[in-house]
Amino acid sequence: MNRRSLALLLASVAAVPMAVMAVGGSASARPAAAAALPRSPELSTANRLADRRSFVLGTRFYEVGAEDGSYPAEGFHTRGEMGGFWSMPIKLLDGVWFKLGDTWLTSTRYTSGWGYSRMDFGSVGGVDISRTDFAPDGTRAGLIGVTLSSSAPRTVQLTMDAHSELMSSYPWGETTPNQLAANLADVGTYQDGQLVFTDNGTPPIPNSTSHSWAAVVGSSLAPQSHELGPNFRGPQSADVVCPASGPNAPTQPPRCDDTAYGKGTGGELVYNVDVPAGSRTVWFGVGGSSDGVNTAIANHDTVLAAPEDLLQAKINDRLALGAHTAVDLPGDRLLQRSVDWSKQNIADARQRADDLQLRITNAGTQYPAPVGTLGTAEWIGAGWPDYPWIFGTDGEYTAFAAVASGQFTSIENHLRALQQISDIVNDKSGKVIHETTPDGSVFFGANSDPGNTDETVKFPSAVALVWRWTGDNAFRDEMYDFAVRNMHFVFDQLDVDRDGWPEGAGNVERTGMGIEKLDNSVYTIRGLLDLAAMAASKNDMATVHWATSRARHLRQRFENAWWYGKDTASYADSLDDPGNVKLFQRYWIGLTPVEAELPANGSTPAGPLADLTHATATVAQHERPCFTGTYGLYHTGTGPTSDAKGNPGPTCDQVTSAAPSDRTIFTLNTAIAAVAEGALGRSGATQMGRYTTANATVQMSPSVWEAPGMMPEISPSPDFGANIDKLFTERSSGLQAWGSYGVLWPVVHFELGVAPDLGNGRYSVVPQVPNGQHYVAGKSIALGSGDIDVAASRRGAMLTTRVTSRVAATLTIGAVVPAGRQIAAVTLDGAPASHRVVTTARGTEVLVDAGMAASAVLRVQLG
Repeated sequence: MNRRSLALLLASVAAVPMAVMAVGGSASARPAAAAALPRSPELSTANRLADRRSFVLGTRFYEVGAEDGSYPAEGFHTRGEMGGFWSMPIKLLDGVWFKLGDTWLTSTRYTSGWGYSRMDFGSVGGVDISRTDFAPDGTRAGLIGVTLSSSAPRTVQLTMDAHSELMSSYPWGETTPNQLAANLADVGTYQDGQLVFTDNGTPPIPNSTSHSWAAVVGSSLAPQSHELGPNFRGPQSADVVCPASGPNAPTQPPRCDDTAYGKGTGGELVYNVDVPAGSRTVWFGVGGSSDGVNTAIANHDTVLAAPEDLLQAKINDRLALGAHTAVDLPGDRLLQRSVDWSKQNIADARQRADDLQLRITNAGTQYPAPVGTLGTAEWIGAGWPDYPWIFGTDGEYTAFAAVASGQFTSIENHLRALQQISDIVNDKSGKVIHETTPDGSVFFGANSDPGNTDETVKFPSAVALVWRWTGDNAFRDEMYDFAVRNMHFVFDQLDVDRDGWPEGAGNVERTGMGIEKLDNSVYTIRGLLDLAAMAASKNDMATVHWATSRARHLRQRFENAWWYGKDTASYADSLDDPGNVKLFQRYWIGLTPVEAELPANGSTPAGPLADLTHATATVAQHERPCFTGTYGLYHTGTGPTSDAKGNPGPTCDQVTSAAPSDRTIFTLNTAIAAVAEGALGRSGATQMGRYTTANATVQMSPSVWEAPGMMPEISPSPDFGANIDKLFTERSSGLQAWGSYGVLWPVVHFELGVAPDLGNGRYSVVPQVPNGQHYVAGKSIALGSGDIDVAASRRGAMLTTRVTSRVAATLTIGAVVPAGRQIAAVTLDGAPASHRVVTTARGTEVLVDAGMAASAVLRVQLG
């Protein structure tokens, strides 16, 4: 990118609020101030709150601040303006602050819940105070509940400051044009007890259109007084300003409260609040609109009508989501918790925008008139705060986590948005856009710019993945023509030398690579085979023949073309022309030939593209310290290099690379490593477990994460450091959707062995209990409109697989036999069973046809 234990637990939640999981500090009882509000599972911290980002996300509204209740200038796309309150495609506010009496409130403990956050402010004048923020889904508004608790009745003065920044999601700080030119000054007024901010007009740049943006902030209480002015931002100072970014930009202050791009204004509302003996929650709303003041007021009033009902509804939705893919991993509780929160992360990342004006910016160098419009787009945002918009490659990786967690509609909508935008912008060429902001600006991936090849070749596989998990033939049919055009575009336009290996950029966007990239070639072969599978289901035999013949030809040549060998035990990262010269540069994409699963074909089972010997060798090589650090797989491994920076780490091979190492650990890279290990049945704690633990740790461990329960974009790394130690304007994403690929997919697809093909009316469950463990289970794993429960055990000489099915499809049930063990007997539901023994990359698999059974128990006695 540029740049059934849980089920029982969840059942109890409905009756008894779940206690706080206090982490990052000492355990504490639930604060009395928040007792009246509904709860979900939670994670809390009391450490370095001013340095941690907070994310409160909904489908039409979100908020990014700091965990102490402040709103520092955040993000880099438009430096410092990516935080605050947003309703795509516009920003609404820089922040909202509260004061009790004369004391501005600063959090002493921060808590992440499923769909909300809470800040505890301690006690002021005998009143305990907390703040609960959430964004009701489907509404362009958010809610803040300030809960006041007292042992005796009293009246207190509560002040709220708000500072506006009505601004579009595009342009950015350094595009042409930039936000210095595009942003207009806000106007603040006071209407019927609310602060109303507007930004009306036409930016003075060519091809801009008139807009009428508004943000409304207030409460259902009537304020006693109000003030308006440019500098109402709580205890923060308008004088600490981040300069505009650029090559000659002045040095930034360590922490900024506003930016050179800012043209907002502010206001203050003061309330006298009667607090009974006990507690009272005062609710505040923030409503936004791209359609004028009246719509913003309506959005604001709608959420304030019944805020606690909306909070309960959001928590209920998240608990229902949590009940799907509810895993029980007694041998790895950290990974189990990570699965729980990764499902929530994907739900957090859902976004929607309307009336996208699709224009081609050619990587931000132009701002032409729109080439078309899209009425509505729904997508899974890539990352917060700087990448909450629509990406090709991100969504295609996140798709695996989405289907494994049963979030089918979300990923279908994402792929639908990619198809619709791409066809409008690229005139149905088949090329998939790379990046589109919520206003419709296509930053990269139009026909007129190079784009990235990987997202075009991965699109048919993403569609096929969703089709296999859902059996949704209507969705397959909707996407099919585009998927066909994807692959034809690649071979017609991106294979100039006609050697079958597509040209163009892939996931590694670095100079010095050859024109043909490893990951693009890997995903091209998979894309062809997935397209052929869908074509066969539609009886489109011409496409079946075209795609399978090309894939066959490429597979036959793959190892000779791409295996680098020597002491690298690795694949080449790219090929340079003329002559398909192999370049070895130690990039993370070296594991994609193992990570990418090719569909079953005839007698050939599903499994990696890579030759098994090479696959095993390169995965083992990548476990070594030249490629893997504490928290996962490096972007670029260490070893001999001609780069002036030299080699900062160990040497595992003697090949001199022109590329310097980059020991930055992206959670995606670690996910790729986890999936590659799982694909080979390398399930032990030092193999797949090493990488699933790495991603789970940076999400769930308070000594590592920045935002509790959020999967970040980059883990603490030797060459990156840690987000929490960086300027707020120079951090990677605190929540990044695609890292969940390295948690949900290894557990559901490899440990539980769930592999549906519902498009063809069948599915298989072939678990592999990780080495050193004895039991794994999952309940309510969504397949199509039904779901299944799976439990697998490995005790002594007995392997047991149990499946309970509520799916109208035929089941193949099985187990992976531990290496070196023989099969003595196989029974299904207590009777001897006819079975098949198949050798796959995961090992020896015992398979039994169980038909349409509602339940099945397979036992494999080992000799």
